[in-house]
Amino acid sequence: MAHPGFFQRQASARRNTGLLVALFLAAVVIITLLVCLVGYLVTRSEYTGLAFADWLLSRHGLYTAIAVVALIGIGSLIRWADLSGGGERVAKMVGARAIDPATRDTDERRLRNIVEEMSIASGISVPELYVMDHETGINAFVAGYTPGEAVMVVTHGALTQLTRDELQGVVGHEFSHVLNGDMRLNVRLIAILAGILMIGQIGAFLLRASFHRSHVSSHSSRDRRGQAVFGLVGLALLVIGYVGVFFGRLIQSAVSRQREMLADASSVQFTRNPEGIAGALFKIGLKGGYLDTTSHASDMNHMCFGESARMKFAALLASHPPVQERIEAIQPGMFARLRSRLRDSEPGSALRSMGSLQTSETSADTAHGAVSGFSAASPRASTSPLNTRPSADISTTVGTVNKRSEDYAVDLLNRLPSTFRNLLYTRAGAIQLCYALLIYQLPESSQQKRLALVTANALFAPNADLLNKLLPALTSLGEAVRFPALELAMPALRKLDPDERNQLMSCTEVLIRADNRLSLYELAMHTFLRRHLAGDSARPVPVRHRSYRTVTDQLQVLFSLMARAGARQGIDSQGLFTEAMAGFTDGPKEPELLETVSIKHLRDALLVLNTLSPLLKPAILDACGHCVLADGEINTTEYELIRLVADQLDCPMPPLAA
Repeated sequence: MAHPGFFQRQASARRNTGLLVALFLAAVVIITLLVCLVGYLVTRSEYTGLAFADWLLSRHGLYTAIAVVALIGIGSLIRWADLSGGGERVAKMVGARAIDPATRDTDERRLRNIVEEMSIASGISVPELYVMDHETGINAFVAGYTPGEAVMVVTHGALTQLTRDELQGVVGHEFSHVLNGDMRLNVRLIAILAGILMIGQIGAFLLRASFHRSHVSSHSSRDRRGQAVFGLVGLALLVIGYVGVFFGRLIQSAVSRQREMLADASSVQFTRNPEGIAGALFKIGLKGGYLDTTSHASDMNHMCFGESARMKFAALLASHPPVQERIEAIQPGMFARLRSRLRDSEPGSALRSMGSLQTSETSADTAHGAVSGFSAASPRASTSPLNTRPSADISTTVGTVNKRSEDYAVDLLNRLPSTFRNLLYTRAGAIQLCYALLIYQLPESSQQKRLALVTANALFAPNADLLNKLLPALTSLGEAVRFPALELAMPALRKLDPDERNQLMSCTEVLIRADNRLSLYELAMHTFLRRHLAGDSARPVPVRHRSYRTVTDQLQVLFSLMARAGARQGIDSQGLFTEAMAGFTDGPKEPELLETVSIKHLRDALLVLNTLSPLLKPAILDACGHCVLADGEINTTEYELIRLVADQLDCPMPPLAA
């Protein structure tokens, strides 16, 4: 039976959208009634005999209600469209700066190293990294619609004031939000709050306008009375706007608090170091995590690691549980130990004033961070990412990070040659990596013939100097490095504009078709690139299918490929296919094993299967695992194929570390 954790959390995240809509509608109704009450009081002289309920049904009441609902809806739709760019748009909205993958800044390199370790260990593409340079508070958030297109934003305070273990705890917390499907809900919540807050913004504008007009010109007493009414209406709408703020905070609190506790627990699971995230939370309690340089701090509150905006009634409306409660939930007694440790190292005035902590440990740790692993005591594994006898239920590994996959990620990054790794951070190097991955196993003479077929210019022409630095490393590191290297290169590849992405895909297709045959790895690589470099790759995938009956044709395509991949050493591909399909069909006519599966057929099938309900996806992964594990073990190519299917279904799969 498939492990329910990841998939049930994904389904729960989707159900939370329903809660969000219900709370939003309640807020709209209450705000509309309050605005209508203001309208009733302003026009009361014209309808002296009408009660409020009767006024609501009059022409003035209906027009007022329609106008309010329209304004709220338009405000939300405008912000929704503005955020259609996903995580990158959110990062730019708060003024964050993209961190250059090849940065020489020690703190930024430490962050990138931690994120890359966590990405490889969890099976998520390396997210784009951003820093808010002018924010001294300690905070961070992730944003995006899909795990493969996520961005991570950290404040300058988090980079410079946290030790490596503490920063790793924060990164683990944010990766949990990626794995649990929280990001999509968080971005949508920003759009919903924008509509609710619009009435208050209009009120503030009217109030400022009335005061401005009263100061710059003189009017008759009648005009002054009109201005006074104008100002009073603005004041009333501004007050009503605070009702919108209250509901916005209430919605943030309703959908955020429990997820923050879950993310804290997941961070401990990922890093195996409860003091890391607990220490980060303790420093937030001392120094704060408020975002002071952006006007969107309140909008972002539910997304951040800690509270990003000051508020009244914090106990009721905070999006995060109190820091002490979060620390004690991580490990009972941890808060007292951290406070005692602070007393041993800080003067009493620092404790009384909640002042800053010493950062000498951070500075010393920073220099170590570029090569350090998940923890100083972590053993370095030198094994393949493949388990010769992995669990038959492949889906149990989805959305998890374990010690073996962490150690594998650390070891792999440490074994990558420095020049090779730095090339992956550049657009030119990432493009040449795609070529190198398709030819590195060929004899040198064949490599040159294949590259001669790529008739591109400038950036996309084969570059002998770069290839000579990439090919030896791929040869020495072996097949296990192929997908991790491609994932490390994804941030650079995402910087290509749409035309450049299409040109890259065309050039790789030339190399793939050169020998008139399609290997499983070529199929996996091409499909992976197409999925993550497509123009709509950052858009959320809606649920369109809640039964296997409507996707039988797509399952036939997928299982035909997997059955042929797993049929070796006398194993019958037809038998594997029949066994894989058995749990998904109940009709009188059984699907037949397809003779061939093209790139297009596989891509189209996986696009449809990704629209299944999350709880239907683990059985598909397990059926794929059944095919490739028919002989009791899994090789690199088979793992890459399984990993590809999981990636296309938005199911992050870590390395199957031995």
